[in-house]
Amino acid sequence: MVYRLAKETDIDKICSLVENAVKKMESQLIFQWDDLYPTKADFLDDVQKQQLFIGMYNNDISVIYVLNKDSDKEYKNGDWKYPNSEYRIIHRLCVNPEYQNRGIAKLTLLHIEKKLREIGVETIRLDVFSNNPFALSLYQNNGYKKVGNADWRKGRFYLMEKHL
Repeated sequence: MVYRLAKETDIDKICSLVENAVKKMESQLIFQWDDLYPTKADFLDDVQKQQLFIGMYNNDISVIYVLNKDSDKEYKNGDWKYPNSEYRIIHRLCVNPEYQNRGIAKLTLLHIEKKLREIGVETIRLDVFSNNPFALSLYQNNGYKKVGNADWRKGRFYLMEKHL
């Protein structure tokens, strides 16, 4: 797997990947994302800010994620265990449905953690949809701990944290 910053020329493939992922989630009764979020404009903004990363496998985008320090006000609801640590937040981690159930999400988390450790980041934060058992299992099995809740348009999300 090769990871790199996404480019504007990747946007159409990224949007197609996310559209297919939304269809798959909906077929599993997971109504986490839709046509209002995330959007092409969100991904273009991420590219411009150099915060959107892709993982390539066999010359195909197998996973995407955003990494930054941006959070909605609901993140104040978190009982963060390391409030003064240097942190980053994972947003929009999404595995291409063609590559799901191959350990790519776990491999990507390990990659993110390694890269963040190398630049002195101590903590990772994220939010996960409470009705997405696959994502919940991924994060819980990889050491992320629930520290609070955020209630957004699509329902309850758990705020999670992992100290590196």
